[in-house]
Amino acid sequence: MYKVQSSSVAWLAQVFNRFSFRLKSTGGRPSAPLGSRILTDADDIFKHNMWDHVQWTEEDRENFRQKAEENSCIQIPLKEQGRYDKEACQYWDRFYQTHQDKFFKDRKWLFLEFPELLPSGSRCQATSRGLGDERGPSTPTGSRTDTETRQLPQNCPIDNHRHADTPDPEESDQAATQTAPFPGQRAPFRILEIGCGVGNSVFPIIDSIKDTDAFLYCCDFSPRAIQLVKVHPAYDESTCHAFVHDICEDASFPFPTQSLDVILAVFVLSSIHPDRIQGIVNRLSTYLKHGGVFLFRDYGRYDFSQLRFKKGRCLSENFYTRGDGTCVYFFSKDVHGLFSNAGLEEVQNLVDRRLQVNRGKKVVMHRVWMQSKYRKMYPLSSS
Repeated sequence: MYKVQSSSVAWLAQVFNRFSFRLKSTGGRPSAPLGSRILTDADDIFKHNMWDHVQWTEEDRENFRQKAEENSCIQIPLKEQGRYDKEACQYWDRFYQTHQDKFFKDRKWLFLEFPELLPSGSRCQATSRGLGDERGPSTPTGSRTDTETRQLPQNCPIDNHRHADTPDPEESDQAATQTAPFPGQRAPFRILEIGCGVGNSVFPIIDSIKDTDAFLYCCDFSPRAIQLVKVHPAYDESTCHAFVHDICEDASFPFPTQSLDVILAVFVLSSIHPDRIQGIVNRLSTYLKHGGVFLFRDYGRYDFSQLRFKKGRCLSENFYTRGDGTCVYFFSKDVHGLFSNAGLEEVQNLVDRRLQVNRGKKVVMHRVWMQSKYRKMYPLSSS
């Protein structure tokens, strides 16, 4: 964190030169993903709450690495670590008891970064509507800020790739017709959000799919969080099914395997011990239809929130516990292994580096998030 005086133009110029901002090449991804607000004049640094596409120098990277190494040099003893895993539900339940639905903001940016959440015919309309909602600067919230900022895509996404000789996903959704009845069975397009919390993604999704033929499942292991979702005035059982579920346990879901078009994991896998994440991704992937996508966004390595941890809060490498007992892991592009090992194909795997600004306090913070999309491939044709 850097605190500056508003009159320190020279300091601002130094910050600008050190953290050379530029728009990275887009490769094969949609135009202007992850925002397009680029700082080009050091005098403008406090005009907005967020600047996109920050490129670190080697010096920056080394400084951040040293800070993380320093705050993780003292780890919580192994004999004390088990309770953070075993009692994770109780910690998060108390968190929601304390904060209710007031801590996080609704993720109105969701469809701009993840238009795959909608049936293909509805995507352009939803992303345009989301863009209109999100043009104003975002305002940082609490210590677990995940309200990233507005995004500015220039075009609608291409539909999921499918070989010409593979069956249509709706025609191959045999689970919908051959199993016992389940919620959302008649919907041809199904979404699951894991770790939904109090619905900060759920209700923007419900609002966008209510006039489509899509259906949303959402789960969390906190009974209090799910209760808050169900009593929300926008909750609609004809469009959404919320239920308590611990994704760390090998328990069945209220829908069959190969029945989902999209799985959404936003700031949830980071709360789980890193040794357990691969098994979770493997199990969840079995519920995707062929051609279905796994959408992921979470904390990235050397994010501001990692570097500000005090000594003695580290559980293992890049894995920490907060004062309230909840945990957080900081990912890098090695998330690719998690999804590829589960048999999924990479569509997108980006490091989202930004400069977050508190204009009132003249504070500058480096934020890092990972954003990934992985698709379940169609089986090879036997012909």
